[in-house]
Amino acid sequence: MRARLQTSNAFLLAALVLVPALVFAQAGRRPAAVASVERSATINVVVERAEGAGAQLTAKELALYDGGIEQTIQGFSQDPTPARILILVDNSLSLRADVEKLTQATREFAYEIYEGDKVMIVGYDETAEVIVGWTDDAKEIEKSLTLFRKQGDPRLFDALRDVMSAELQPLGVSARKRAIVLVADGLDRGSKTKFPDLLADLQKQDITVYALQIPDRTGGALRRDRPKPNQVIQQLVEGTGGRILSVEEPGEAAKSICDELRKNRYVLSYTPASVSYYDNRRLLLVGPEGVQVRSKTLQPAQIVVR
Repeated sequence: MRARLQTSNAFLLAALVLVPALVFAQAGRRPAAVASVERSATINVVVERAEGAGAQLTAKELALYDGGIEQTIQGFSQDPTPARILILVDNSLSLRADVEKLTQATREFAYEIYEGDKVMIVGYDETAEVIVGWTDDAKEIEKSLTLFRKQGDPRLFDALRDVMSAELQPLGVSARKRAIVLVADGLDRGSKTKFPDLLADLQKQDITVYALQIPDRTGGALRRDRPKPNQVIQQLVEGTGGRILSVEEPGEAAKSICDELRKNRYVLSYTPASVSYYDNRRLLLVGPEGVQVRSKTLQPAQIVVR
């Protein structure tokens, strides 16, 4: 009798499990996607050495803090791969720079990129427009620069969002070394994209932002609902490990950026320990005396929906 009851209970339990599953399947539904954790992490690092600071930097000389917790660096090596450099140029009407200055700031990259590197040029005002697609052809770049114009308002945040989703993100793992060179003063008028969301997305994709900064057309005026233009530039470059360079010396700026991407870029890998994978976390990377290291300042939550 006891054995028969156990058998009956087992049958009843199986039926209770099976019936909802059949109903679920008949309804044409599928199980919800499961969130999983990407436990390993890699970040792009720029190494700047003072004169006489030594030839080769090793992982043992670095200290990495993720969420305030020191981490074990598992890999650190120079990245010699080609770069994809997207030059995003403010085309708006009230910008304190004429078309010739915008042209000069862009032209120099055609002659400073390394073998394998490619450049894309995008102008923006109220929309972002591709001036020339990915190329390493200096003549093609020169010819395209006649398309610059000045009109409309600068929707910078929307333009950055658009070039990330349409031009940089599709490159995927085939191009780890992705950079945006912003030729602008940082003013945004009318974008739907929120600046904190934009910066977080740049950090999540590990895209480095450089800026050839043009003088602020607002004169530093307070803005109720958005950061000041200078603050936008500062937060974009510091948050992604980039730099601000002078728009008045476009040749030097282009050479410095291209040299840095080819010669001074490293890839660091580690497995975050004793931190929450479900939260955004501050990153801090410290180098030895005489060596400055730069990287993004935020490690996004490492959750992947499968």
